[in-house]
Amino acid sequence: MKRWRWMAGWVIGMALGAANAAPAPVARVEDTAAQIIQHAGDARLIVLGEYHGTAETPRLVADLVERYSRDNAAVRLGLEMPMSENVALARYLRSDGDLDAREALRTTPFWFVKDDQHDGRRSRDMLDLIESIRSLRAQGRDVGVAGYDVETGSSTDNDMRDAAMATHLHQQFNALPPGARMLVLTGNVHAMRSPPADAPPEMQQRTMASHLLDLPLYSVRLEALRGHFWACVQPCRALPLIERAPRDPELSTDQDRQYDLVVFLPGLSVGTLTAP
Repeated sequence: MKRWRWMAGWVIGMALGAANAAPAPVARVEDTAAQIIQHAGDARLIVLGEYHGTAETPRLVADLVERYSRDNAAVRLGLEMPMSENVALARYLRSDGDLDAREALRTTPFWFVKDDQHDGRRSRDMLDLIESIRSLRAQGRDVGVAGYDVETGSSTDNDMRDAAMATHLHQQFNALPPGARMLVLTGNVHAMRSPPADAPPEMQQRTMASHLLDLPLYSVRLEALRGHFWACVQPCRALPLIERAPRDPELSTDQDRQYDLVVFLPGLSVGTLTAP
């Protein structure tokens, strides 16, 4: 619990700006996707650390999958959803994406949480991302999507959860077709290669990404110049980002780096969260 409180405080402290910050503009994700592709190079495991609950990040990820899957390239997407949802995800990918299929997908246990636990991972924007994978697959692309998280409501503490998610991702990565690439969307703390230097000693436990360093990992933090995201900080609500001037992507090769790359979307806005 202490670690969760510190992580939440650190992430929110990095993000919060003035309460009356200007609304985020409609963000163009294409340029950001191109930056990630340019800098990630041949990396076969790209972990994308996000702010939960935005409209733009699922669009960015959909764009990345579309680009990476051109010319018969195999791409798999990992989402921060419980492994138990994978049967429903596979069933949806085989469907024609009609209203009945979409309703069957969004009425599985993952999509039903109490109001104070709605951390932003459940949104119509995420459903649209899953639909984009189904549509690409229907066109003949070699794409897929699966969850890698522990069960919702599990009593597993944060350290055990990060280790378990990494174990699931190891298994999924090792099962990839030869030469396939895997994209993983996760919270930006899970995506850290190492914890921040200013974390208290008792919070220096390993993150999910730190368990994946034996794989060809490329860790990307998805930042934005302005806007809002969704977080649960008594109560769950939209929180503003610090407004920044336009800037280039930030690369790091330091041995103790938190991320390999930080990119900046023009803006973020809160997505359309699904109702319980």
